[in-house]
Amino acid sequence: MDIKIKLYENCGDLMPAKAHSDDAAYDLRSRCDIELVPGVSTLVPTGVFIELPVGYEAQIRPRSGLALKHDLMLTNSPGTIDAGYRGEIGVIMYNAGKEKFSISRGDRIAQMVICRLPEVTLVEADSLSDTVRGAGGFGSTAVR
Repeated sequence: MDIKIKLYENCGDLMPAKAHSDDAAYDLRSRCDIELVPGVSTLVPTGVFIELPVGYEAQIRPRSGLALKHDLMLTNSPGTIDAGYRGEIGVIMYNAGKEKFSISRGDRIAQMVICRLPEVTLVEADSLSDTVRGAGGFGSTAVR
């Protein structure tokens, strides 16, 4: 399936790409030099615009190396790009570290996975089936 990608002016070098042919995700790169301040969420532009078919979404996910080595996270992970969105893809990055982190134009900042959405219908019901877990959640297994 072909997915249309448009790039911001002079951003041909920022085309999303997989590092390996069997990777699940396309790397997204920063369109500009930007500094991430500790304790602050920052929108990092990618220079990428996408046209997804109806019934698909693009999920924006963090890069594990940035998380492990630099305490960088994506605030709304995974982020969702809907089929009807035609604006520039931006990545909301959060610096959980103690020092400023500099991103240069072209640095890989996130991953994009394109997913087909299942056809579902939500049906209101008066009751739900019982399970062993039931309504237990938010720490109900006592695992730290």
